[in-house]
Amino acid sequence: MPRIRTVVLVAGVALLTRRAMRRRIDASPLWPLPALAEPVSGQPRSRALRLRVARHESVADGVVQLRLTGERLPAWQPGAHLDLVLPSGLVRQYSLCGDPEDSSSYTVATRLIPAEQGGRGGSREVHEELREGVEVEVRGPRNRFPLADAPSYVFVAGGIGITPILPMLRAVEAAGADWRLLYGGRSRASMPFLEEVEKLGGPAGERVTVVAQDEDGLPDPAAFLADSAPGTAVHVCGPEPLMDAVAAALPADCTLHLERFAPRAVTDGDTAFEVELRRSGRTVAVPADSTVLAAVRAELPDTAYSCAQGFCGTCQQRVLEGEIDHRDELLTDAERDGSMLICVSRARGERIVLDM
Repeated sequence: MPRIRTVVLVAGVALLTRRAMRRRIDASPLWPLPALAEPVSGQPRSRALRLRVARHESVADGVVQLRLTGERLPAWQPGAHLDLVLPSGLVRQYSLCGDPEDSSSYTVATRLIPAEQGGRGGSREVHEELREGVEVEVRGPRNRFPLADAPSYVFVAGGIGITPILPMLRAVEAAGADWRLLYGGRSRASMPFLEEVEKLGGPAGERVTVVAQDEDGLPDPAAFLADSAPGTAVHVCGPEPLMDAVAAALPADCTLHLERFAPRAVTDGDTAFEVELRRSGRTVAVPADSTVLAAVRAELPDTAYSCAQGFCGTCQQRVLEGEIDHRDELLTDAERDGSMLICVSRARGERIVLDM
């Protein structure tokens, strides 16, 4: 069986086995992939910087690139991301896609997600308000999607998912490593950094396969992965169905490295359970189709929360008893041993006890 290593966008390293889903890529609202979103500002987990937008430019249909400048900026490696605190207080997380050797600027790119496609205003604020000269608060960088040490590489990117992979391509090309890329999107015009990616692939294009859905249909990860050599590290960033398709087709003796842009929230297979609030002397029921946060706030309305998506950490609570199904994108393994984010995580059994 292939070894699957899933790298999620949180602080620390988590290993888990992914279950291949049966959703089609073209049914996903995340194609092309939006930037990972955190609706409002939560508890800072790294020092904040004030950077200036030095450049705001379009790099594809619906995609803008920001160059943020400062002095002696913290170093980063391919796969890292930043938290941008927008003028409204919303927080959005974007992968760094510039040059790690440049200590005077960070570069990120974001796709505009309209409200009818699930956008909640953050990407529009980036597109319309973060113009040149504007100052923005930045936290990070943090990296939960590092480039693996491997004899050869396969990269699979969907839509805006090319952003964390682009610095990886530059790094492996500079190192003379063996690599290939499968890059898919709605259309060539919607695919950011396409020209640079194709140049990196060489004049014959033997290392880069571009699949524009309006011209070529959907990408075929299974065919692309079929002849991967043992030991190949497969890095994937894209909509969930694309990542699932890669996981299902992963050849033996290859490792899989995924960056998830959304937590697992309430699903059809979830069941109801009880939560005892030990200090309050109350017990609340959590229905199968709701969250611990909602149930707790019905009893304790002042319970702090912020993003409600498992990214910011505001709703973290101490767990006194019970096993937790952790679905957040923030806590380290050590933090998960004894606490949970009640906005997304659930009980594995019929009852848990919180220190509330």
